[in-house]
Amino acid sequence: MPYSSQASFDLVATVDQVWDAITKPEIVKQYFFGTNMVTDWIVGHPIFFRGEWQGKAYEDKGTVLVFEPKTRLSYSYWSGMSGTDDAPGNYQTITLTLEPHEHMVHLTIEQSNVPTQESADHSMENWKMVFNGLQALLTAPTKE
Repeated sequence: MPYSSQASFDLVATVDQVWDAITKPEIVKQYFFGTNMVTDWIVGHPIFFRGEWQGKAYEDKGTVLVFEPKTRLSYSYWSGMSGTDDAPGNYQTITLTLEPHEHMVHLTIEQSNVPTQESADHSMENWKMVFNGLQALLTAPTKE
């Protein structure tokens, strides 16, 4: 039985800043473990996450499912490090939802079709690290 998990973060930033930070590869790379994200954000088109983890090159992939600017995006996701075959039933779904509030953005991430509760919990811990890094990036003093 597949599992899902969800976490929410309040980021002190504008919705434009958060949207850019989750959709622009040059920003994603700064807080997402050095990952090179490659996509054109057109629904039905591929998305790739490439990089190196513990000295080993990886390429994770999926398909853009939803792209609603400054509101919501979703993509399927499969990782070669997951230990599963690259088959449709092994793809997870990642959904990010932005809700602007005064002086902050409430960002919710949901990950579904996760094989075990342990994997779902581990993913949420990783997302917490990722979004703590994002918050640090968004609130860092700008360089003139």
